[in-house]
Amino acid sequence: MTIPFFRASALFAFLLLSFNSIAQEGLIDSNILTPKMLIELNRVSAIGISDDRQNVIYRISQVDVDANSRDSKLFVQPIEGGEPREIRDYNDFIVSDAHTSPDGRFVLTSEEVAIQKVKGTDLYPELTESNMMIYNDLNYRHWDVWEDGKYSHVLIEEKETGIRTDIMGDEPFDCPQKPFGGGEDYIWAPDGKSVLYVTKKLFGTKYAVSTNTDIYEYNLETEETKNLTESNVGYDTQPAFSREGSLAYLQMKRDGYESDKNDIILFEDDAKWNLTESWDGTVNGFTWGENSDRIYFTAPIGGTVHLFEVVIPKTLEKLKAPRQITSGQYDVRGIVGQSGKTMVVTRGDMNHATELYTVTLKTGEMKQLSHANDDLYKSIKLSKVEKRITKASDGQDLLSWVIYPPDFDSTKTYPTLLYCQGGPQGALSQFYSYRWNFQLMAAHGYIIIAPNRRGMPGYGVEWNEQISKDYGGQNMQDYLAAIDDIATESYVNKDQLGCVGASYGGYSAFYLAAIHEGRFKTFIAHDGIFNWKSMYGTTEELFFVNWDLGGAYWDKDNEEAQRSHNAFNPSERVEDWTTPIMVIQGGKDYRVPIGQGLEAYQAAQLQGIKSRLLFFPEENHWVLDYQNSLIWHTEFYKWLEETIYQ
Repeated sequence: MTIPFFRASALFAFLLLSFNSIAQEGLIDSNILTPKMLIELNRVSAIGISDDRQNVIYRISQVDVDANSRDSKLFVQPIEGGEPREIRDYNDFIVSDAHTSPDGRFVLTSEEVAIQKVKGTDLYPELTESNMMIYNDLNYRHWDVWEDGKYSHVLIEEKETGIRTDIMGDEPFDCPQKPFGGGEDYIWAPDGKSVLYVTKKLFGTKYAVSTNTDIYEYNLETEETKNLTESNVGYDTQPAFSREGSLAYLQMKRDGYESDKNDIILFEDDAKWNLTESWDGTVNGFTWGENSDRIYFTAPIGGTVHLFEVVIPKTLEKLKAPRQITSGQYDVRGIVGQSGKTMVVTRGDMNHATELYTVTLKTGEMKQLSHANDDLYKSIKLSKVEKRITKASDGQDLLSWVIYPPDFDSTKTYPTLLYCQGGPQGALSQFYSYRWNFQLMAAHGYIIIAPNRRGMPGYGVEWNEQISKDYGGQNMQDYLAAIDDIATESYVNKDQLGCVGASYGGYSAFYLAAIHEGRFKTFIAHDGIFNWKSMYGTTEELFFVNWDLGGAYWDKDNEEAQRSHNAFNPSERVEDWTTPIMVIQGGKDYRVPIGQGLEAYQAAQLQGIKSRLLFFPEENHWVLDYQNSLIWHTEFYKWLEETIYQ
């Protein structure tokens, strides 16, 4: 959403005045992180390793909030150190492109292709001013767009002639997968004779209730397509070939479970080896080693994300457990590429946005390579971040991250926020968000406790899976155990506790608002689930609610589904709300649709509870517009000041 210039000028004058006022009142000082500084941080994204394996190419993007725009520059950086050099184009540096055929004649592209007639103008072309759609099956919208009869298809384009071939024909299926698939979903085979692509060849209701994507191979000569992963009924994704031509990919076994254990599968000579089956963890992403004898991958572990390797044996009987390469209080956020005994990765923590690092593969030693935000971080005070172990109600050890304000003084008392993570199976690692930023919260004078409650990866498959069909159960007790434990500290003001979160974290805030027994003075819920019955009736990926809730609310014989839709439904407990609550909702969030936020806000208002609604008509499950983001932060801290300090 674009704000006219004269309105934007008045808005930023108001925001600047607000921040100055807060600073004068002593709530924040001039050498700590501010919302505008956070949004305008240099954002580093890796592109790849040069052909000679000596350089890494990356992009630095910078936001201008006043102009509501983003600009970027390309750089090449020697892996062994030295100064980065700005470049205009990276095509002369990058290692072989998975979208260009080995002989260089063809390139793979993806574009939207009209397959079905859905719009009124498609079905009634004479009614040129009509603005409507007609559906006869499910999956009529996804993430933040309505299905319009077009599907993303993979095309082979001959560079010399420009002739293009749609290898998916007239099939109503998508590649890349929506909403989060990308270029990794389609690649060339090493011999250039075939193309591999990922898609879910299901339509309508079957599509909406299933996670059964497969990897297909299209033969250029015969124009025939073969399903390489037909035997697996869950996700099959991210196919990648080694230099020697071996194929590996990621696999989840169970249909309908989007957070199932993610394993690395080696596909060789029509045989499939699960390289991580006996390892009690789940893989984020992987890359082949230069010598094709091992695979490197990232995975969550103990509230962090680190780099691992698995060596490929000659026989499956000699397969060894993966080796963890890096360790420490940070996240390895992605793998860029290998240069001999060194791997280039992206890394960050709760005090630092993403930067490029090198990793010595034998020892795990790391060295910072890019320095996009060093000067800024040197100019501000950083937070202290510590692990804290609490005994949960069932006796299990519960790890939480505790983030303290800059210049923390244990002889003083501080307001404290319980942060509730989304997912619900998302890792609460050393992430650095441009919205839910703990460094920024701490800079405003808050202690934050962020529990790695039941349902999160990094503590074994059993811990990860426990939350499904138990949304209002053990993980809610984990939350309360964490806040009660930190509240025993003398530096925590027990009369100034708040609870905040988004998505499943927003659901957590709605649910805890009814059962917290006076612990909290305020709640903030962003795009949270409030009413499971209306959520079930309007969300788009039904496999998620079917798996995690147990089924439909009208299935009266299904005890798990009935418990989820009733006992674990915040709307069924809303009469127990008494605490101020701010509700934030995106108008184009079709995962947790608009009615969830509106229902919650209306329930609070009708019961006379202090409440506020932030509605972003053009935002989806996130807040992507930069000026909207600044307003989000401003209102977030304004609400906390109004309610925490009362």
